[in-house]
Amino acid sequence: MKAVIQRVSEAKVTIAGKINGSIGQGLLILLGICDHDTSEDIEWLIRKIVNMRIFGDDQGHMNLGLKDVQGSILLISQFTLYASTKKGNRPSFMQAAKSDIAIPLYESFIKEIRKEVKTETGIFGADMKVSLVNDGPVTIIIDSKNKM
Repeated sequence: MKAVIQRVSEAKVTIAGKINGSIGQGLLILLGICDHDTSEDIEWLIRKIVNMRIFGDDQGHMNLGLKDVQGSILLISQFTLYASTKKGNRPSFMQAAKSDIAIPLYESFIKEIRKEVKTETGIFGADMKVSLVNDGPVTIIIDSKNKM
């Protein structure tokens, strides 16, 4: 799994003109799933995200985690994180998991992360409009296949 994590002061996702999810302070997470991902990737990634200290303390140092600031998550499925641009000008998405694999893993990710922190979502496969105010800006990329 790949995740692009953005610290935000606010974020929302709109589908067909209606707000599907919105948060104040917290994290916007774009989540990409590949064919080789498992529940172990979900557990590892959630643990990493929830415990990551990327919010400022009283001195402005990144020492606080999501729970410390009572932040929320806006989670968006993003198969394009697995784009390959090695050949030609049109990206290939062959590494991205097909929906029969990706949807159950995405739904499991939602279920597990909601046990940890308030989480809003988009809709898998929908045409979504995501807006955010990146706080910092702070943007971090995590790949569960690169744990070392």
